[in-house]
Amino acid sequence: MAGVLYAIPTPLGARAEDSLAVSALLTVRSLRDFAVENAKSARAFLSASGCDPKLVSIHQIGDDIDSLLQPLREGRPLGLLSEAGCPAIADPGAKLIEAAHREGFRVVPLVGPSSIVLALMASGLEGQRFAFCGYLPREKAEREKRIRELEQRSRREIETQIFIETPYRNDALLAALLETCAPETRLCVAIDLTLAEESVATKRVSAWQRSRPAIGKRPAVFLLQS
Repeated sequence: MAGVLYAIPTPLGARAEDSLAVSALLTVRSLRDFAVENAKSARAFLSASGCDPKLVSIHQIGDDIDSLLQPLREGRPLGLLSEAGCPAIADPGAKLIEAAHREGFRVVPLVGPSSIVLALMASGLEGQRFAFCGYLPREKAEREKRIRELEQRSRREIETQIFIETPYRNDALLAALLETCAPETRLCVAIDLTLAEESVATKRVSAWQRSRPAIGKRPAVFLLQS
């Protein structure tokens, strides 16, 4: 395990032991150095995973990425934690992994939940060809332009388009999708994945327009196929 950077999936809210493979949990419990997005949520996750946060070294990801690799340089393994989800996917941890590769350290992704893949699995949309598009533009005109581009690309490539949004803008994004997309475009909204309140629904845009849900600030993934 010396000199290995472990990318550790962090469940949205379910217990770690219910969401991570046993092998992943054993690896997490063996680590003593962590680079994290948020120290408070990292301590909560480690505690739920069976670690004693008082016995580990937690360093928050900031501007000085290279300094976080010091445990690897000293021959110790390092764990990378996002605030929620998979490290390096729509996440600042990508810079740390890039730096680790640059210095020749091994990077090992641990088995665990990915909201993007879980949403695609449950959507019923095209699973052979898909693209994760990250966050859409915040400005209204640019966002609508991007939605049209994704819809056209989906139709042309027979490809599912997957994207996310900052929770407090979920309802605005859903409104933009329903105002911009063609009535026959299929839209999946996957909310609170892995949680008790989980909801995944796929409908035509015309059907969503007749019954629009209020997502609020719940973590959501959006998928469309035209």
